[in-house]
Amino acid sequence: MKYVYAALLLHSSAQPVTEENVKKVVIAAGGQAEEAQVKALVAALSEVNIDEALKSASAMAAPVAAPASSAQSSPQDNISLEQFSRLSLYTSRALLEGYDRCQR
Repeated sequence: MKYVYAALLLHSSAQPVTEENVKKVVIAAGGQAEEAQVKALVAALSEVNIDEALKSASAMAAPVAAPASSAQSSPQDNISLEQFSRLSLYTSRALLEGYDRCQR
């Protein structure tokens, strides 16, 4: 999962999801990067449209999203920790499914 999270962080920061960048993120977070896993993830994600995977995951998680309380509040203000965790889980699953498809 740490590699998927590293890829998501890189993508959200508009940085390329490369082996080098994934390793840097994992190491910066205090983990150890295993070369084979990093290489496999980056290769698999090259076939995945991450934006589409995130949209798909967001659509699946829509029932857990909190309604906006006012026009001035941001979406981050209206989501609970549980809802954020579910959305993160759905996003990770969508990315891992793309990874699994590429491994076959």
